[in-house]
Amino acid sequence: MASPAISVLMTTYNSERYVAESIESVLNQTFSDFELIINDDHSRDSTLGIAQRYARLDPRIRVSVNDRNYGDYANRRLTAALARGRFLKYHDSDDVMYRHCLAAMVEPLDAEPRAAFALSGPRFWPGGACPMLLTPALAYEREYLGSGLFYLGPPSALFRADAFRELGGFGDEPFSSDFLFWLRACARVNVLLVAGDLFYYRIHPDQQSSHPGNAAAIARAASIEWEMLNSAECPLSEDACEQAKRNVTVSLLRAGFRHARRGAWGTAWVTVHGPRLGASAWLRYLRRPRRSATAGTPPPKPCP
Repeated sequence: MASPAISVLMTTYNSERYVAESIESVLNQTFSDFELIINDDHSRDSTLGIAQRYARLDPRIRVSVNDRNYGDYANRRLTAALARGRFLKYHDSDDVMYRHCLAAMVEPLDAEPRAAFALSGPRFWPGGACPMLLTPALAYEREYLGSGLFYLGPPSALFRADAFRELGGFGDEPFSSDFLFWLRACARVNVLLVAGDLFYYRIHPDQQSSHPGNAAAIARAASIEWEMLNSAECPLSEDACEQAKRNVTVSLLRAGFRHARRGAWGTAWVTVHGPRLGASAWLRYLRRPRRSATAGTPPPKPCP
């Protein structure tokens, strides 16, 4: 059997309320050369049965079950290992793909061999028209000096499978694994920004981002982020890196104040002190932040 162009990777756990709509949104794509791999993480409800019913109706669907509950990001890693496609696309079991999603991502990425993966945001990308190729320096400028980039979740990306595996895939860190992947990957490879608003990201109380303990995970990620900005791997120029550190420092302090105003003093403490910047860093970098919506935008192409 020929390998499909895209492996759509759906991890499921107790998703019976949403999984049918999520599966159908994949099956209704205008781009049809895909396989849908559904890997269930030992659901305690009817999620697995719903997935299996769809698999009996459409041969593009493969369903597997973990031998135990591994958790969100470990399950994402297990699911990616089952993929046969040239491209990998995560799709959460509570989200909905719009019909043009796969086509709008795979066509520009397939046409741009310099990019390791494509990213779609919830809206248009400031600064220029898509597709927009970002070098590591431009990706970091967009994250730290512009409107942001590393806040996106795994379903926002379409990966070249070989590049994704070479980059090591998502780690097992709870909640912050996506941010840490972008932090490391975007320092090494080019990224292609494609059209925005390609899927519906559902917000509900049971999702991973709503779980307790996220503040500690964010603090650990901020510590790794600070190390990256101070390492030789950081692709920013010296002046840009200095401003990036100022912006990060102010963001940490503001986040700490927000938690404190809500009475979450423990979370506020972890947010500010978790990254372990040290007194000298706070004194040096606690300055007025400066961002531009167009930071991280490639220069315009010359007229032919």
